[in-house]
Amino acid sequence: MDIQLAQLIVNGIAVGSIIALAAVGLTLTYGILRLSNFAHGDFLTLGAYLTLLTNSLGVNLWLSMVIAALGTITAMILSEKLLWSKMRSIRATSTTFIIISIGLALFLRNGIIFIWGGSNKNYDVSIAPAWDIGGLKVPQNQVLVLALAVVAIGLLHYLLQNTKIGKAMRAVADDLDLARVSGINVDQVILWTWVITGSLTSLGGSMYGLITAVRPNMGWFLILPLFASVILGGIGNPYGAIAAAFIIGIAQEVSTLWLGSQYKQAIALLIMIIVLLVRPKGLFKGTI
Repeated sequence: MDIQLAQLIVNGIAVGSIIALAAVGLTLTYGILRLSNFAHGDFLTLGAYLTLLTNSLGVNLWLSMVIAALGTITAMILSEKLLWSKMRSIRATSTTFIIISIGLALFLRNGIIFIWGGSNKNYDVSIAPAWDIGGLKVPQNQVLVLALAVVAIGLLHYLLQNTKIGKAMRAVADDLDLARVSGINVDQVILWTWVITGSLTSLGGSMYGLITAVRPNMGWFLILPLFASVILGGIGNPYGAIAAAFIIGIAQEVSTLWLGSQYKQAIALLIMIIVLLVRPKGLFKGTI
């Protein structure tokens, strides 16, 4: 295999890991809450900046990621209490939800710029040399990102398949009204959905900042690959979103061989369009 192509595939796997974490949260909020949240990318950015803030105070980077996840979860639950629950109570249309989520995205992004400024920033960590594996330069941070993503996805699988709350989440995703009359505490399921979504999204943002840089528009530039992964993998299916995220991450990086880096976003859109033309419901069955 050409060494340059192999290097791009390695880079694509690292990017795919981050897209996978954030896409799982996005697909869960749609599958359970029927919310197409365009602010999702900016919550990812918030997680990266909260990690930066905590790390700049002298806290260990990994502990900073945990604290940032708690902060992101808090922000998501606040948006649930102040916005989404009220919109559901008045049976607002999906268009209304989308418009509000775009407004929330702008609020978060401009708030971040107001507090931290618009310049790129980096965590206070030592730069580890890349590993040379058969001529491939593999940054240690990329390996760490992949390992953390695998662990997080494994924990999510266990929670969805083997815990009471996971089974309740799957029931609500299938039919919310039926789940409610069956005695399932839907409000608790909604709360857990935001906890899981906030944790994974914040972790994705923290890790993205680790392999690139922390900047205000980092999440906004990921929103198209995120939605492409959700649609490609079957809306509401976290496992499908994970598989699709790796497909898109690798395809985006490999495409730079022929198209240049400026067209990476278009590749995600092109893949999504082709799949929708062939399989309108995505590559995998929707819902959890």
